[in-house]
Amino acid sequence: MLSRRGHRYVSFVSMFSIGSMAIGVAALIIVLSVMNGFDKEIKGRLLQAIPHISVTFDEALTPENFRDFKSKIIKEKNVERVEPRIESFTMLSANGQKVGAELRNINSDNSGSMGIAKSLTSGAISSLDDGKYGVLIGSAIARKLGVFIGDQLEIILPSLTVSPLGVFPRTKMVRVGGIFQVGAQVDATTIMMRDQDIQKILRLGDDFHGLQIFLDDPSFAGTTQKRLEALFPVEAEWIAWQKSMESLFKAMEMEKRVVSLLLSVIIGVAAFNIVASLALSVSEKQSDIAVLRTFGASPETIMKIFVVQGMAAGCAGISLGACLGCIVAHYIGDILKVIENAFGANLFDPAVYLITTLPSDIVFFDVIKICLAAALASLVATIYPSWRASQILPAEALSYE
Repeated sequence: MLSRRGHRYVSFVSMFSIGSMAIGVAALIIVLSVMNGFDKEIKGRLLQAIPHISVTFDEALTPENFRDFKSKIIKEKNVERVEPRIESFTMLSANGQKVGAELRNINSDNSGSMGIAKSLTSGAISSLDDGKYGVLIGSAIARKLGVFIGDQLEIILPSLTVSPLGVFPRTKMVRVGGIFQVGAQVDATTIMMRDQDIQKILRLGDDFHGLQIFLDDPSFAGTTQKRLEALFPVEAEWIAWQKSMESLFKAMEMEKRVVSLLLSVIIGVAAFNIVASLALSVSEKQSDIAVLRTFGASPETIMKIFVVQGMAAGCAGISLGACLGCIVAHYIGDILKVIENAFGANLFDPAVYLITTLPSDIVFFDVIKICLAAALASLVATIYPSWRASQILPAEALSYE
């Protein structure tokens, strides 16, 4: 791609096309790695706060039935623990504000509660054990209602109380014992209360609504669910976490695709630069092409020569960009810290984002797809200039020499 001494501009355009391709590939790799890192971070926190498989029975589950189900399920492959499930849709009210939420149980004596404990921004799970009907609420709900630790909430239950004065919805005053932030829709839709307290306010006695199953590897929740469904042929609703959080993950996937499409414009610009550099190269080397034609080179041979020349520039840019992108994506957290220290800025406040460093997860399948797409763009960009080179007639090219 380097030109003769008298045509340095051609060399400049060629090197510029290589640099453009490298920047485009590197930018795509870095941004997708960061998005994959955030995706992994959110899923990790989410799986600490929600059951991996939820089972809701048509009829109430007695403690004896729960123990029977648990003893069979816990023996299955990939099952870590089984806990009872109690849930109810409620309305929360405080400071003149109202918001709907799902009330769920949490067993503060179970080691599994340590998962949600890692997501607490204030308060503690142990505060639920004092018999004062303490609840854990999501950060979005706390902001909406304007409440903090120790404040009172009114829970409006989906049942009615009949009295001589009329029919009223059942309500219960509870106390905020903790605020959690997962970074997903759970923060705006979920409150948690210890088992015994929920059973009392829902008038369940000792019964439960179903089961919540936690797995060693949540990524296989779908296959584990099918295996457990076949094991228990009873009327029940089985929901894996991928299904319950389907809208969130679809939105994240759509965001990733849109960002990839927008950043791929950089690769498109780099491909146009390859077109320009090849066109200039063809114009500069017309006499050389004519000489090759007079020595018997076919148009197909000339076309292949310039295709290889253009692909060499494209592949050089792709290789440089892939190496640069992977290195920067791997050390993006350290690079961000250096920038923050240099300028005295805090780009990601841990109090807001709950992260101390920018997450990054390099998925090599994404790297391969980016490199193949860039190579395809480079190949397409070489076709027209190479075809024009193959159409040069020796007599016309040498008439002015």
